[in-house]
Amino acid sequence: MKKQTKADFLLVMVTFFWGSSYYLTDLCLREMPPMFLNAFRFLVAFFMLAAMFFPRLKRASLRSFVWAFRVGLALTGTYVFYGFGMGRTSISNAGFICGLAVLFTPVLEFLCKHEKPSRKLGSCMLLCILGLALLTLDEHLHVASGDLICLGVPICYAVDLFLTEKAVGEADVDALVMGICELAVVGVLTLLMSFVLEEPKFSSTAPVWVAALFLGLFCSGIAFVVQSVEQKYTSAVHVGLIFTLEPLFSAILAFFCADEVLPFRGYLGMGLMFISLILMELGSEAKQA
Repeated sequence: MKKQTKADFLLVMVTFFWGSSYYLTDLCLREMPPMFLNAFRFLVAFFMLAAMFFPRLKRASLRSFVWAFRVGLALTGTYVFYGFGMGRTSISNAGFICGLAVLFTPVLEFLCKHEKPSRKLGSCMLLCILGLALLTLDEHLHVASGDLICLGVPICYAVDLFLTEKAVGEADVDALVMGICELAVVGVLTLLMSFVLEEPKFSSTAPVWVAALFLGLFCSGIAFVVQSVEQKYTSAVHVGLIFTLEPLFSAILAFFCADEVLPFRGYLGMGLMFISLILMELGSEAKQA
């Protein structure tokens, strides 16, 4: 098997893990409060990765830890919105709304770097907004509170990607160390928020424990390592296109595992949003060619 084919296959596996996290999070939120679940998930991932890469952590520069804190703040915001939004909307809606970072990132670059967005971005944004309206609005044109909260996820994640791009541009920043330590930042901050905003509580049932551990070990820990290692063996275009499968996986699992059936307009909206994500990535391919 060629290295690129193997890398693409493993990245599809990572994307499946992330897509499955919506269903697993929904399952865990039945017994665990959202911020405590985030804290458990990210601290489990951090301790696993820290044990694996401890020698590298010891050799890391101070700048790696400084940037880890900055990026970790943005990632914390991502999962705060994710945690509170997931409990107030459907799994399918959350999966598609949270996957919109690919559209918000160019908008953020325009605001910060004053880089004029392309016509393709404008077209994709309009298509995405139409799809989002079909997905989230009911027959009375009301939107669920969870859908609005979930919109904070791609915005914060776009900030995360923007800061990460700046950080890895510095020669003395170890991207792997920064990524591991930002997990600790999310874990600690959401744990503090849990003690302030809710009553921390572990699950009392085996299925939820398994789901929570899977979120920590596979959806955060192993997925992060695989992405970091394998992404260098394939192209950015392949990675972008593969990652657009995340909301699709979340919707499929919601249908088969949670018996979640949406009205026709919801699936039509998903289709339009999925097309907009694909078109954005195809635009990146044309730019790189």
